[in-house]
Amino acid sequence: MGKIKVAGFSISVDGFGAGPEQSLQDPLGKRGKELHQWFFETRFFQEMIGRQGGASDSIDQSYAQRAMKGFGAFILGRNMYGPIRGDWNGTDWKGWWGDNPPYHAPTFILTHHAHPPIEMEGGTTFIFVTEGIESALAQAKTAAGDLDVKIGGGVSTVRQYLKAGLIDELHYAVSAVVLGQGEAMFAGLDLPSLGYTAAEQVMGEKALHLILARK
Repeated sequence: MGKIKVAGFSISVDGFGAGPEQSLQDPLGKRGKELHQWFFETRFFQEMIGRQGGASDSIDQSYAQRAMKGFGAFILGRNMYGPIRGDWNGTDWKGWWGDNPPYHAPTFILTHHAHPPIEMEGGTTFIFVTEGIESALAQAKTAAGDLDVKIGGGVSTVRQYLKAGLIDELHYAVSAVVLGQGEAMFAGLDLPSLGYTAAEQVMGEKALHLILARK
């Protein structure tokens, strides 16, 4: 059985995982893109979007690869999947990523509104779960088999799984950015009491890579 992980999750120095006022124009919130410059400049990301270039032998590149490999299923919150709120109302929205999303595995979307599965190119199938985080995780574990399950975000989704003590390991990429406001990752959370400790820290070119693991 694989582990339940958060990997490659970018946060600011002051603990925000997304900027304020998320929208179709600013899916990461105002200034949210600044959190992800470490990832955007890697060869891994450039190849993922069909481009050339990017650093191929950097520390950030190594962590970018680790953040997307070895996973047999993914879990995303409704907000990370798209900007639509409430009932789907027959929308044909299929995510931010085009016809071939980067997951290439069953990807479970947390929602309060039922939606039929959507099969995409490259092996990604979006499966919509209305029964809560435990149900989504049980389904993801079954789909992943011996591989790991990635809790992909956003902030609210990670916080829910953290509070429930369901995450084995978290990789945060701490960018040298101060947002001041947005989606707070750690507000009201006592990570030591939840069993988490800092297990690894490596300074990359654009971010500090911090691994938290449960004892």
